[in-house]
Amino acid sequence: MSRAADRLRLLISHLDRSSALLQASPTSGLNTSSCQPHTLRYTSDSELLTPEQRLFYEENGFIVIKKLVSDDDIDSFRREFERICRQEVQVPGLVVMRDVVIAKSEFVPDQKAVSKLQDFQEDPELFRYCALPQILKYVQCFTGPNIMAMHTMLINKPPDAGKKTSRHPMHQDLHYFPFRPADRIVCSWTAMERVSRQNGCLVVLPGTHTHTLQEHDYPAWEGGVNKMYHGVRDYDPQHPRVHLEMETGDTVFFHPLLIHGSGINQTQGFRKAISCHYASSDCYYIDVKGTTQENIEQEVKEIAAKKYGLDDSITFQDTWAVRGRLVQGERTTL
Repeated sequence: MSRAADRLRLLISHLDRSSALLQASPTSGLNTSSCQPHTLRYTSDSELLTPEQRLFYEENGFIVIKKLVSDDDIDSFRREFERICRQEVQVPGLVVMRDVVIAKSEFVPDQKAVSKLQDFQEDPELFRYCALPQILKYVQCFTGPNIMAMHTMLINKPPDAGKKTSRHPMHQDLHYFPFRPADRIVCSWTAMERVSRQNGCLVVLPGTHTHTLQEHDYPAWEGGVNKMYHGVRDYDPQHPRVHLEMETGDTVFFHPLLIHGSGINQTQGFRKAISCHYASSDCYYIDVKGTTQENIEQEVKEIAAKKYGLDDSITFQDTWAVRGRLVQGERTTL
């Protein structure tokens, strides 16, 4: 530990040097530096992350861990996804989403009709992903020991139907979350097959996690935009970007303020990934009235009221409180 600590102190002492260009490989160690003096704000002391990994996340807002989830687990999650698509199992609270173009075509009762499963916290097999020990040991480096699984997704990005609706606009995940602090929230996103630029890998803008939450809305795209796919209204298109090409089982952890999105799927296959947003149970809810999040609050409340037959008394906080599940430690505030 003393050797690691010495390395960490040495690396921190060099963080005020002039900025360097970020390379396209996010897992090759420390590839960039900030022109601002830097403190370790986004990660906690741990024997798991190396000093180089901690500094990479601190500066860039994401880190990729290779082969973190086994092929056996990936296959099991895939089978459960297929069972749900065939309607062999009913999951309370599950939201089944379809691409806006696919939804207008003839419904096919299999996975080709489904672009995303959201809120699978009541499905024991899929939720097992959120509690994988090898995932949680990394999550703890960002959230601390008391960990809530707050938001779950299995993405089945379809081949683009020619309208570019398979792309996901650049956004910050914090736009959707009425809880803080942002630095104690992290997403794990695991590739369920090879993810490339051709099938629409994640694209991230390194370092944007150090900025504030931006205004989001539906982009003015021809061909349509999928429901709930808000995007940042104004960001620097010249900002350096990294395409996260990943292999099966590779997992990226990223900060909720990191601007990211994904391109269109130009292949004939579906691109699958499974993810969970975690937060420290010590986080707290906030009132988003009068903020840039009011538009998503209203949209979520309308969807929840329609789905569950509730009146307007349901709150944004209510919609999140029912999703959250403790996966490690104690449930304190959330």
